[in-house]
Amino acid sequence: MQEEAKWYVLHTYAGHENKVASNIEKFIRTEALNGVVKEVKVPSVMVVEIKNGKKKEIEQKLFPNYVFIKMEMNDDVWYALKNIRGVTDFVGRKALTDEEIDKFKEKGSKTLIELNFDQGDSVVVTGGALEGYEGLVESINYDKGIAKVLVNMFGRKTSVEIEFKNLVPI
Repeated sequence: MQEEAKWYVLHTYAGHENKVASNIEKFIRTEALNGVVKEVKVPSVMVVEIKNGKKKEIEQKLFPNYVFIKMEMNDDVWYALKNIRGVTDFVGRKALTDEEIDKFKEKGSKTLIELNFDQGDSVVVTGGALEGYEGLVESINYDKGIAKVLVNMFGRKTSVEIEFKNLVPI
């Protein structure tokens, strides 16, 4: 009787996640593990970095040093995968729970935004009607892609919403 395929986690050397995943895929094509190992993943997410007003999308690993593998666990598979170059060990010998898998899927479905400024930082507006104004970041709304900035205009401090791409730190 064959066990149902479940998700397990392999720990790898830093920066070797993609190489390990590739080696596992090559290995399962050439060895008797074909059909036992169902899927190999290095979970990642697209991150939008905004630096100096310019957007740049980069792929970022969600779990550095880890490779996720869906397979039917047995001693032979465990030993074979554990000895692939770059693998340090399995993270336990237990399969991930459904709740853990759902968390990983949810986390991997989001696009993250990394800014080079934070709440409380001084910024200058680089585009739009308020170009050239300086202000203080009051709050950041990642969902809308805007920051509330306190700028001095008309002789008083005014809170305005400005897109991330139009702000750079001072």
